[in-house]
Amino acid sequence: MLPRILQLNNELDGSIFLFGARQTGKSTILRQQFGKDSIYIDLLDSELRSRYSRRPVLLYEMLKDKCAGTIVIIDEIPEVPHLLNEVHRLISERGLLFILCGSSARKLKRKGHNTLGGRALPVFLYPLVSAEIPVFDIDRAVQYGMLPPHYLAENPARHLSAYIDVYLKEEIKEEALVRNLNSFQRFLEVAAVTDGEIVNYNNIAQECGVSATTVSSYFDILEDTLIGYRIPAYTKVVKRRIVQAPRFYYFDVGIANHLLHRKELVRGTVDYGHAFEHLVIQELVAWLHYSHSEEKLFYWRTYTGLEVDAIIGDARVAIEIKSVEEVLPRHLKGLKAFGEEYPSSRRIVISLDRINRKVGNIEFIYVLDFFKLLWDEGL
Repeated sequence: MLPRILQLNNELDGSIFLFGARQTGKSTILRQQFGKDSIYIDLLDSELRSRYSRRPVLLYEMLKDKCAGTIVIIDEIPEVPHLLNEVHRLISERGLLFILCGSSARKLKRKGHNTLGGRALPVFLYPLVSAEIPVFDIDRAVQYGMLPPHYLAENPARHLSAYIDVYLKEEIKEEALVRNLNSFQRFLEVAAVTDGEIVNYNNIAQECGVSATTVSSYFDILEDTLIGYRIPAYTKVVKRRIVQAPRFYYFDVGIANHLLHRKELVRGTVDYGHAFEHLVIQELVAWLHYSHSEEKLFYWRTYTGLEVDAIIGDARVAIEIKSVEEVLPRHLKGLKAFGEEYPSSRRIVISLDRINRKVGNIEFIYVLDFFKLLWDEGL
């Protein structure tokens, strides 16, 4: 088992909701980091799930005599959300610590279940990051993504195909989140085409044969089930007119590659460049969360086409991502324009160029060195 950067013991200043997309390794990290030091309740066990569904008070009866500070893990709590009332009572009366695990908060939000009134803070587990893999293969990550079963598998393509099928069946069809599964499946493919691009709800609606409002709700579903996220534009205006629509990314580049039928990605191609950018964004998203940063991730683009792939915080760091093995002056137009607007920003180009250097106010950093810098020192 690969050790994970997320250390849940450090998060246990009270109870927590541990959320993460399917197969990010939630159950593994719980067993790895707590083992016998906790009470573990797995609601994927159909018999247990059925009993707790019929009589949620069983949880209280089981735990009411445990000492304050006892750690109780409930895996897949959204399967029996009524248990949250008993969890609430056990936290308040007995001082127990709960780790409530799930792949989606949507069931809890949708039906207005008890979310413990701030007594459990949300923590997110992301796919693997480079620092968690002893011998990290950038090309493998770009092709197959960073979900543990996919990155480590002998046949990742087959695992990816099964993952999409399971997601559609379990997260969408069985929960009846959408009326027309076929239109939603088409939406997944169109969303993949726009992965890393600016979201245009009207254009996507035309492609899918549904309304723009429906498309917006579909993106909400992807975010609530942790399958994707929208990155907002940095819109603080100085001189130039700025695009304000968000960009969308699937939570793992391997998912986008599979939906787009990207196979055998080769360096120097457009498809490799898109996937490479996605992987770096994915790493930045995980780093910001795991480091408890209050800064947010943005992108920046002007109406004339100048853009920067990632902005951290209030223009503190600007990052351009290029999958080239030699960075040229033409690759720097966006960063230079951003520097004119925000001269105090730190500007970085991340690429496959192995020669790290600084030219003027722009740093050139090889991608693997950047990942090491990110996790060892931060930005």
